[in-house]
Amino acid sequence: MLEIRRERDGDADGIRAVLRTAFGGNDEANLVDALRASGNLSVSLVAVDADRIVGHIAFSPVTIDGVPGGLGLAPLAVHPNRQRSGIGSALVRRGLEALHDADYVVVLGHPEYYAKFGFRRASDLGIGNEYGADEAFQLLELRIGSLPANSGMARYGPEFGAWS
Repeated sequence: MLEIRRERDGDADGIRAVLRTAFGGNDEANLVDALRASGNLSVSLVAVDADRIVGHIAFSPVTIDGVPGGLGLAPLAVHPNRQRSGIGSALVRRGLEALHDADYVVVLGHPEYYAKFGFRRASDLGIGNEYGADEAFQLLELRIGSLPANSGMARYGPEFGAWS
């Protein structure tokens, strides 16, 4: 039976394995390790089935024009053998439910996928990003009125610069 829970001590190797398998390399696993080491892994959830980690989602601090209050959803991974079974959606929903102190969440991902969770193109709200992405860079405002009045530039933590 699938269980979604917060990351625990001893989960790091299983998380690394699912990230490496899902993304075909070490970059995302190294990113999560760096976020964990710096204390910037704000929310880390795993999907566990039969005592095996089959999915992971991470959230870390994001600022708009240097003002804190946001989180970035990255990365989201599901083991390839378990993709398209609802695990990723369950991780996103549970992750968003766990964000009690965040004003907004940003994600760089597939627009149609994240729209079903309420994300919309950030540029429509006047928010840019350091990667120059447009349609794929999306935002979900958790506290209405928390975004800058005019526009701004969203920036991920320094850990992303090392692995992007």
